[in-house]
Amino acid sequence: MTGRVAGERGGRMGARTYRVWDPLVRITHWGVALGVLLNAGVTDPDGRLHEQVGYAVLGLVVLRLLWCIVGPKTARFTTFSPSPAAAMGHLRDMLSGDRAVHLSHNPLGALMVYNLWLTLLALSATGIMMGTVAFFGADWVEELHEAAYGWLMLSVALHVGGVIFDQWRTGVPLVRAMVNGRKQVAGDRPVK
Repeated sequence: MTGRVAGERGGRMGARTYRVWDPLVRITHWGVALGVLLNAGVTDPDGRLHEQVGYAVLGLVVLRLLWCIVGPKTARFTTFSPSPAAAMGHLRDMLSGDRAVHLSHNPLGALMVYNLWLTLLALSATGIMMGTVAFFGADWVEELHEAAYGWLMLSVALHVGGVIFDQWRTGVPLVRAMVNGRKQVAGDRPVK
């Protein structure tokens, strides 16, 4: 994560810009988001397109997980490992007025990322199971698929709410960072 002071062009005066998310991270993020949106609101749940989009999302999640092992430092598991203790500490810090910026995901965001990946894998596994001879028509598989979908929708709502809240709290335009790969941090904000 390299930082530089932003000049008059390309950023706020005194802002520092950090490269945080490489193109593969951003492509997989937005690809999964598009796939979830398509399967949640556009495709027929019993149709072939729903299945194909599901496989595409699974492929993107697996690619991203592999990138967490072999990708650049900013994309690796070690940069945002899940820690409930760190998440609780971050929550305490926020409640005390801390406005520090995490260059990667903050500890609450890290937990959400892992939650989303696991939920998408559960949706994919149950979706694949429903198409097999062994599990075709098994009510419990379909119910588990629907429960995972409901959990995903709740998680997505919390994720979007968390992004909006963290943008407000830190002043960092996170959506822009997930588009261009760079976080722009005000000069007076501490960085973690």
